[in-house]
Amino acid sequence: MRTGTTPPSRRKALCAIAAILGSAPWIAHADTAWPGKPITFVIPGAAGGSTDIPARFLALKLGERLGQPIVVDNKPGAGGSLGSGFVARAQPDGYTVLVGNSGSNAINYTAYKKLSYKPTDFVALTDMISFANVLVVPVKSPIKTLPQLIDTARKEPGKLAFSSAGVGQTTHLMGELFKQRTGTDVVHVVYKGSAPGTMAVVSGETQFMFDNMTASLAHIKDGKLRPLAVTGATREPELPDVPTMTELGMSDFNKVGWMGFFLPAKTPPEIVKKLTDNLIAVLQSPEVQKRYRELGGRPGGMSQAQFNKMVNDDQKSWGELITSQHLQLD
Repeated sequence: MRTGTTPPSRRKALCAIAAILGSAPWIAHADTAWPGKPITFVIPGAAGGSTDIPARFLALKLGERLGQPIVVDNKPGAGGSLGSGFVARAQPDGYTVLVGNSGSNAINYTAYKKLSYKPTDFVALTDMISFANVLVVPVKSPIKTLPQLIDTARKEPGKLAFSSAGVGQTTHLMGELFKQRTGTDVVHVVYKGSAPGTMAVVSGETQFMFDNMTASLAHIKDGKLRPLAVTGATREPELPDVPTMTELGMSDFNKVGWMGFFLPAKTPPEIVKKLTDNLIAVLQSPEVQKRYRELGGRPGGMSQAQFNKMVNDDQKSWGELITSQHLQLD
């Protein structure tokens, strides 16, 4: 054999070793190298909606902390499943983050027979914000109380319509529960996100909505919407005079919605930890806490284990409710 000539079998072995070594620095230094470019927050709802507003504020603060811009990409539609499915199929490198919610990451698994993603496609990081749903009507509506709404719906079957932020969202399921509990015939009008759904009530296009507090509170304070009741176990600090649905004798309305962060399941653990730690630090800052309370929400920032438990518990409880009420959405 001539000197300097490498046999084919050895060349193949060397190429394989080079490939492994070439990837090793990224693996070894994934924690310190990330983030090395802009991060994208995928929001499975419309711009200006209840998920969008707090997420954009957090994106700004997190970007400042990490030294990289956070790009917000709205992908509304199909009850949040379009945006969620997109992230489930994304490269698991920490640069595509789902700002999921109780609809996209808890309700949908039972509400839809066919989804482009499943719970094991994601790793849960931490919650961003939680909020009650508030039952609102246009300020010009003659309806001023929950009993009046029920009475009107019973007297005029099929004439009252309620908005939702998407099929399978809490804004939809609360309306379906209202129908079930009151035995009324009201029409569901679905919108691509909370913002257009809320504006439909403000304009009188629809007659009521179990809206997200983060989307409706400003309109309530501006005198454009009238709150009749809130969901959840307790009254909301921003609306202390508004009773809960439970106080008014309506069962199963003690649930609240939440929004939180998810990454594709195969994202390296060191990146998961680094992003989670930075999210929690930003969420616990006084500036973010103050802003989220102004929006009518309760600031998040729970540990990864706590958030994961909450997501799993909601998948079960919402699933049981949907199954018991035969609320299949496809």
